[in-house]
Amino acid sequence: MALSIAEVSGEGILLAGGAAAILLQVADPRIARSVAVHSDFAERPLDRLHGTLTYLYVIVYGTPDEARAIARRVGGAHAGVPGATDAGLQLWVAATIYATAMSIRELLGGPDSPADAEALLADYAVVGTALGVPRTQWPSSRAAFTAYWDGYPLEVGDDARGVARELLHPAGLPWWMRALLPAIRVVTTGLLSAPLRDAYGLEHDERRFARYVRLARRVYPRLPRRVREWPKNHYLRRFRAAIDRAR
Repeated sequence: MALSIAEVSGEGILLAGGAAAILLQVADPRIARSVAVHSDFAERPLDRLHGTLTYLYVIVYGTPDEARAIARRVGGAHAGVPGATDAGLQLWVAATIYATAMSIRELLGGPDSPADAEALLADYAVVGTALGVPRTQWPSSRAAFTAYWDGYPLEVGDDARGVARELLHPAGLPWWMRALLPAIRVVTTGLLSAPLRDAYGLEHDERRFARYVRLARRVYPRLPRRVREWPKNHYLRRFRAAIDRAR
């Protein structure tokens, strides 16, 4: 039986692609401008990542009522932000989440079978359709996705580079998060294409990145499922607790 998004997106290792996904998103100047002007990203650079993870986990693993609630919350947060409800931009955001997840999967275990790859692509459409992207806009095949991805116009400007600085060199973090930042920067740059790294002005240590990949291949599959799925369970609990408090 082909893989589904529910079998894949609960794996905590996929969080390693979170910062890369954000940098891909803001490589669209319209998204970068919205983040720079209409959000408090500089003060709370990790909030966008937390919000994206909450949205993804609730859409995939929550009840239908919870999925509608998180879609309304995201829609409310975007109210009045130019371009935030643009289906083309929402499609790009969903595509970055899918693409970085697939990159992590391939680095850890090699490419999926053609049947699994096509099934996962189809399932990931929900990441965009829950926010109003028409199902017909989601690429219908891996070949169509590759054509869409390769042809998407990107332009890294000052807004995007500002987001990158705040994301990869944030201030005011607890010591244990600061200790993780060098590894996060290596993994993030390793998941970006060389032209995009250059556009952001990011240096990349390929040998160190390769060591991290080898370590993850050895260690991650051996971790207990409760450890691998802790982020998913944490974000779902936090979301549900917030809903309960609001009642």
